[in-house]
Amino acid sequence: MSLTQKTCTPCQGGIPPLTLGEAEALLAQAPAWQLLDNGTRLERRFAFQTFATALAFVNRVGDLAEAEGHHPDITFGWGYANVLFYTHKIGGLHENDFIMAAKVNELYATEYSAG
Repeated sequence: MSLTQKTCTPCQGGIPPLTLGEAEALLAQAPAWQLLDNGTRLERRFAFQTFATALAFVNRVGDLAEAEGHHPDITFGWGYANVLFYTHKIGGLHENDFIMAAKVNELYATEYSAG
């Protein structure tokens, strides 16, 4: 099953984060994302033609995050949005982070990449 077909599962903590090797394996399903901080963070920068388009994208990512119950750190400005995922409760990455990255990629590709 692809990551975009999965839903995030609540993470209660008490489990280890993904290893660097596990994160690298899942990264193949989240093109254009980068692993940061020795594989404990997942980030992508998205490009837009206008501030308004970047803002609309950020709002859609926020809606998606609320629906999935898994929230990123987002920064944005004129022509860009940076989206950063990690699972706070475990201090690293969980499959949920990659599920969200794949879903954000799909959102961008279908609604914003031409914009």
